[in-house]
Order: sequence, then structure tokens, then C-alpha cells
Amino acid sequence: MKIVWKILQVLLALFLIYAGVQHFLKPVFFEPFVPAFLPAKTFIIYASGVVEILLGVLLVIPKYTKMAATGIIILMLIFLPIHVWDVFSENPAIGSHTAALIRLPFQFLLIGLAYLIRRFS
Repeated sequence: MKIVWKILQVLLALFLIYAGVQHFLKPVFFEPFVPAFLPAKTFIIYASGVVEILLGVLLVIPKYTKMAATGIIILMLIFLPIHVWDVFSENPAIGSHTAALIRLPFQFLLIGLAYLIRRFS
């Protein structure tokens, strides 16, 4: 069973690293996700990309796995209101209501996976 958690851990790490890199390659895509009341949208996009990459890398370093998993949970909880707002938005930032409805449960899946990795690693 331990091998299953290791595989899930690596997959989550790769997903976070990929998502973080996308913040630098396609920052314009992420602009609609940053609430209008926040200043320095570009900085927020790049900073969240750095955090995602860092957490993804730390997740596969045994000494830092639990800390990284905790960080992922916190980060996903910070992002959660944005995805809830997107579901009810007239023009979802992710592009469509269908995509927003798919994305929201995925957020809970990421939180749950990080929690389980933290618990069983």
C-alpha cells in the first residue's frame, strides 16, 4: 500500500510543479482568477507559481513531505473561495460553467490527497 501513496505523492508533486510553471508561461490565463480588489495581479500570479513549484519539489523530499503536504492543503484552501466564486459567476474565469463545476470538486480532491499523503507518509 505504501507504493500507492508514493505514486500519488509523485503525481501530486508533478501536477503542482506543472501548474506552477504554467503561471510563468501563461500568466494572462491566471489573471481572471485573481480577485479584482487585490493589487499587483502579476506579482500574485508569479508568487503563487513559485509556491506551487516549491511545494511540489518539497513534497518528494522525505524530510519535507509532511510540511509540503500541509502547505498544499493551506494553499488549496486559500484558492477554494476563488473556485466557488467561479461556479456562481456570470462569466467564469476558467472559461465555462461546466469547467468551473468540474474544477470545484477537483479542488477538494487535491486537499484530500494532500491530507492523506501527510497522514500516511
